[in-house]
Amino acid sequence: MHGTMSPRRLDMTNEKRCSVKLLVFGASLREASLNVRLASLAARIAEQKGATVERSVMTDFECPSYDMDAELSTGIPSGAQKLRERLIAADGFMIASPEYNASIPGVLKNAIDWTSRFRPQPFNGKQGFVMAASPSMTGGKIGLWALRQPLEHLGARVYPDMFALAQAHQAFNDSGRIADAKLQHWFETTIDCFIDLVEASKHYPNLKKQWVEFLGERPEAATTRVEMGETVAAG
Repeated sequence: MHGTMSPRRLDMTNEKRCSVKLLVFGASLREASLNVRLASLAARIAEQKGATVERSVMTDFECPSYDMDAELSTGIPSGAQKLRERLIAADGFMIASPEYNASIPGVLKNAIDWTSRFRPQPFNGKQGFVMAASPSMTGGKIGLWALRQPLEHLGARVYPDMFALAQAHQAFNDSGRIADAKLQHWFETTIDCFIDLVEASKHYPNLKKQWVEFLGERPEAATTRVEMGETVAAG
């Protein structure tokens, strides 16, 4: 884990934060998942830092395998619709993702693929934070690099500092916090800095965002998507 701190935030702990809403979930279907535990801790920390949190679970967003024939015949499934709705309602998102074979879980990638079919697609311009918990010594960080790829391709602004909790099977204490005080502190301050960025992005006047997906040599409907983000007024 590589992190930066916000001196302004650390020195002004009683400063009132502007309204920030975050979607937080663990990308595992297993109820006892280490990543579900990490997501729960992240949600509690974000609330303590002044954010409003929408907590979700991966089963909320589960979808059948992506199939364009199914999309054309029956539409986008409810799991993707829920993810879209919660992304739209949030100012940013936080995902705790397991690492499967040096990549991301298929259920998460499938949900991202389905959700990307909406027009406009809801990842564009959203601030995101990715984290992982794993029994391994790398903490699942290889999978996080794989997760950044589809999210950033879709226009999400994924926070540079990722958090990977190594040997996570023995890293939590009985209260659900990280037992190592230094790691817990790093986790808290990294989330604090991320919320600062979400807040700044939300309230920066006249911030504009354009997302272009161009997959061909010539701009054609089948290979190009261009979406302009909304202008954000100061708040």
